[in-house]
Amino acid sequence: MATTEEQRSSTPTSRMPALFAAHGAPVLLDDAVWMAELAAWARALPRPKSVLMVSAHWEARPATLGATRTVPLVYDFYGFPERYYQTRYAAPGAPDLAARVRELLRERDLAVAEEPTRGLDHGAYVPLVAMFPSADVPVLQLSIPGLDPQALFRLGRALGPLRDEGVLIFGSGFLTHNLRYAFRPGTPGWAREFDDWAADALTRLDVDALQDFRARAPAASTAHPTWEHFAPVLVAVGAAADDPPRVTFPITGWWMDGAFTRRSLQLG
Repeated sequence: MATTEEQRSSTPTSRMPALFAAHGAPVLLDDAVWMAELAAWARALPRPKSVLMVSAHWEARPATLGATRTVPLVYDFYGFPERYYQTRYAAPGAPDLAARVRELLRERDLAVAEEPTRGLDHGAYVPLVAMFPSADVPVLQLSIPGLDPQALFRLGRALGPLRDEGVLIFGSGFLTHNLRYAFRPGTPGWAREFDDWAADALTRLDVDALQDFRARAPAASTAHPTWEHFAPVLVAVGAAADDPPRVTFPITGWWMDGAFTRRSLQLG
């Protein structure tokens, strides 16, 4: 008799949601509660044919495709214990997905480049270790092509058709990200204000507000002194905007004594 995993793997893939996950530093791998939450989230999803990952930790213009074969991970962090540099995640490459991404972007007159030796960075592989620990789902990483909100949204819209092809479009960043406040006791007021605003704008799928968050959101400059960690949410929202979906927050709460919201988003 087939196992539950085998049955799920053989079930025809439905339309996939688009995701945005708070990804954490490599130390997330030691956070049993957060890892369990990510694992439970993955179990509740349809099984993807492949994952298209957009991480806050790779900005390259134009939009650039990473490796389409299994290559070493990118350990883009410094001063951590040696064990974090021994993490492995040998997911299969996704050359067919890369070809489809090229096609979709060129149809929208969006430039695309390739960096065939670039592996997954920690914003990409850390949540995947929790969510798909067997590393048996093909993964392709796509860079953030700069920090123009409208361009990021357009990129997401161009990628939207992949959701009907079994592809999980996965943005990885943080809805608040200010390292100066890490490990200070108590959740600061600015973090709660920004998190509440973001939750409301995302629930209503207020695309204009999200694209103009730096002017409209309270404490935006404190929540994001630089805002590459917010950028992937615009790609995820763009991927779902043509058919406005149900918006849910599978993970909420705070990290590093409250400076970082763990709020994660599912569209669809």
